Amino acid sequence: MTTIRRRLTLWYTVALAVTVLAFGTALYLERRQSGIKELDHRISLEADLAHRWLGESYKVLGRIVTSSGASAALDPGISAYLESVRDYLIVADTTGQVLALSEVTRALPADALERLAAPLARPDLRRHIGTLPLGPPSGDVRFLAIPVQDAGPTIRGLLVATPTAQAAFGPADLLRSMLLIAPIILVGAGLVGYWLADTSLRPVQTIMDEVEAISDGRSLHRRLAVPLSGDEMARLALTVNGMLARLEQSFGSLHRFTADASHELKTPLMVLRAGVERALVHPGTPPEILQSLDETLAQINQMTEMVESLLTLARADEGRAPLAVEECDLRELVADVAETAGMLGEGVGVTEVHSVPQTAVRLAVDRGRIREMLLNMVTNAIKYTPQGGSVSLSLEQDDESVTLTVRDSGIGIAPGDLPHIFERFWRADPARSRTGDRPGVGLGLAITKWIAEAHGGSITVQSRPGRGSVFTVRLPKAPVSVS
Repeated sequence: MTTIRRRLTLWYTVALAVTVLAFGTALYLERRQSGIKELDHRISLEADLAHRWLGESYKVLGRIVTSSGASAALDPGISAYLESVRDYLIVADTTGQVLALSEVTRALPADALERLAAPLARPDLRRHIGTLPLGPPSGDVRFLAIPVQDAGPTIRGLLVATPTAQAAFGPADLLRSMLLIAPIILVGAGLVGYWLADTSLRPVQTIMDEVEAISDGRSLHRRLAVPLSGDEMARLALTVNGMLARLEQSFGSLHRFTADASHELKTPLMVLRAGVERALVHPGTPPEILQSLDETLAQINQMTEMVESLLTLARADEGRAPLAVEECDLRELVADVAETAGMLGEGVGVTEVHSVPQTAVRLAVDRGRIREMLLNMVTNAIKYTPQGGSVSLSLEQDDESVTLTVRDSGIGIAPGDLPHIFERFWRADPARSRTGDRPGVGLGLAITKWIAEAHGGSITVQSRPGRGSVFTVRLPKAPVSVS
């Protein structure tokens, strides 16, 4: 799963990599330029020394070029000094013939020597500096060619050159060093970035954990701890606390309204039901009115059931629906509910089956609530099971929990409806329409879920359209709080 921590670490590493690359490139270019300047200064000094040597020698000797056969050459005493120059050195006459070479220059191949001497053959020879590719083994060389005018009419100029690889800690060495060091820097940066992201986002994780604990709807009175740093995290905590306060107020108002409305509706509904029941048994009631009164009584009973359910859920939301816990044998409850289910199923052609263990299943529960939960499940199962189907109720136990299962062979529940069946007033359409042949208010399963969770348990459902449904309630054997 992608997280902010990972994204921050990635972008931190990428940003550092780009920074290192830009810094390395700038350093490489600067070091390369600096190395070239150092080489230029070096060959400039050597060229000036050779130039002064030739000029001073000419002033003293008057003639420094000798002829040996058909070729001209510098005086041996003068050329001996020039041969000791550590870099490439060439002295040429006005015809372009080489008069003297340094010792390292004599070791060059003929084609490399010819390319190196080419700048001295230019007709407009002037002080000129540049780079020449000589090929292996010398590679590129930095050269300086200067005209010589004070060493007699025969000498035209001299050239001093040195390989660019001679630069101290040259660009190539710097590049290798950066390639070796960069991975270490990036790995370290990734680890540091992850640590920084984790440290920076730890308050957010704390806020997320606290909000998740509050989001159950029953802990809206809790508030987040506000950091003393006064930064964005503190502002976020204050904002969330303000939101929680407004939600608590809204939920409280809604719960109070639901509870008060349900409570206030009970008395008028009781009066209405009593009046309708008296009218039904009154001998003076016309026969044509009896059917309307009977339908009215059915609607009053349904509304009374809805009001009772709303009042139960409202009290549960406010924490004012404590459990009357006592230890009992759940087999008796299952048998009682199974008897009721058998009578309900007999009227619609649905077979009821139940199974309980041979040994007692004793558990500390609220008998009335557990009976209500089981009746809700079996009534719901019978309601959605067609004639000729079956509904089974089973009780099992293990070392840690007790399992109550209601299985039917009814119409089933569509996969898209399963996540919503425990929501209040939710009913799948059209099969679960309140106005159809399966009337209801859509609160029974919501109450069932609350009862299971109030006992520290859980309820799950498995269903496929046309293949029935299985509702499973698991109750732990640990003691249940009655608060």
